[in-house]
Amino acid sequence: MTFDSLTRDQVQAFHDEQLDAYRTLQKAGLKLDLTRGKPSPEQLDLSTELLSLPGDDYKDSKGTDTRNYGGLNGLPELREIFAEIMQVPVDQVVAGDNASLAMMHDTVVFSLLRGTPDSPRPWVDEDEVTFICPVPGYDRHFALTERYGIRMVPVEMHDDGPDMAAVRELAADPSVRGIWLVPTYGNPSGAVVSEAVAAELAALETAAPDFRILWDNAYAVHHLTEERTKTADIVGLCAASGNPNRAIVFASTSKITFAGSGVCFLGSSAENIEWYLGNLGKRTIGPDKVNQLSHARYLGDVEGVHRLMNKHREILAPKFEAVLTILRERLGPHDVATWSEPKGGYFVSLDVVDGTASRVVELCGEAGIAMTPAGASFPYGQDPRNRNIRIAPSFPSLDELTTAMDGLATCVLLAAAEQHLAPE
Repeated sequence: MTFDSLTRDQVQAFHDEQLDAYRTLQKAGLKLDLTRGKPSPEQLDLSTELLSLPGDDYKDSKGTDTRNYGGLNGLPELREIFAEIMQVPVDQVVAGDNASLAMMHDTVVFSLLRGTPDSPRPWVDEDEVTFICPVPGYDRHFALTERYGIRMVPVEMHDDGPDMAAVRELAADPSVRGIWLVPTYGNPSGAVVSEAVAAELAALETAAPDFRILWDNAYAVHHLTEERTKTADIVGLCAASGNPNRAIVFASTSKITFAGSGVCFLGSSAENIEWYLGNLGKRTIGPDKVNQLSHARYLGDVEGVHRLMNKHREILAPKFEAVLTILRERLGPHDVATWSEPKGGYFVSLDVVDGTASRVVELCGEAGIAMTPAGASFPYGQDPRNRNIRIAPSFPSLDELTTAMDGLATCVLLAAAEQHLAPE
């Protein structure tokens, strides 16, 4: 039953039915939050053992006392684990503190103030600096570049990566210095950058000699099925294409262990690592190596990471299935929305009727269901079609999530009916 197949009176009756359901929803006094992709308390409980580590032995595998200063590039035993996940040689990986966003921030700011190893001058001395931003994308990437006055140009994110025809055209502009990408289970669409698209990015002809791929591999091991989707080896592809410094890979344990006290990682070419550490050394004497040692002993090896992530999957997969079931059952018959069905990551991307996303979020808010603002997944918060909504299923309990999603579906249907009935 699509709206186009109904008479106006039938649409009005449907609208009134949804309005009654919405008023009941408002009376329920809900206070639910689907805004951020935070691990649930049950997921955090999986890593409680970390709080008792590293025990009485504070020395790392090289015999260094982790309680003291130094070790700017992080503990070797932890870097060995994540170097394999990131597909970067261990001596080209830096382990930091809890937030990979901080490493992205430093990379951008160091480039602005000092330039990269390939830059003719610091970026701040250029007339303009531009980044390519695949959409829908990660709002914190866009907030970071906006904060420092970097112009952002959106391109469409397909299931296998960004629209490469648009990327090629933009890269011919010498002001274009980089592209943001979440390559595996992209935020929020769940898209996975294919090997072919990654290879094209690595070999891309760019007008700027210091073009950078900021490869935020936040969800490399965050699978929702038994399939372990493989991330393209972007550092290796760039090296093979004669652009060894092009890619900078980021990762973290934020959604593996503790979001508030995990460990982040940066991997790239040897020259980029020397550049990064040379700048970082002016900001800090070293990271929290005690926490890094705790993580190394808790995780053990790469298979230890996968075993822990299997436990996360047992908690997360039913929540994602609940989201998809409600979307299929409530919205599917009415042809008012499409959505992603990710095999991993932390989000579902929902596209509602053009022009109604902000109204849907408003209705949800007035019913006690907090959603990420409409347009958040686009540069400057501006979705030109006003249709995209990011759903974060991880934090609420399954019962709370089901209630919230049923309410969201009611809001989507009500907003669609309102628009259909609105005078032209």
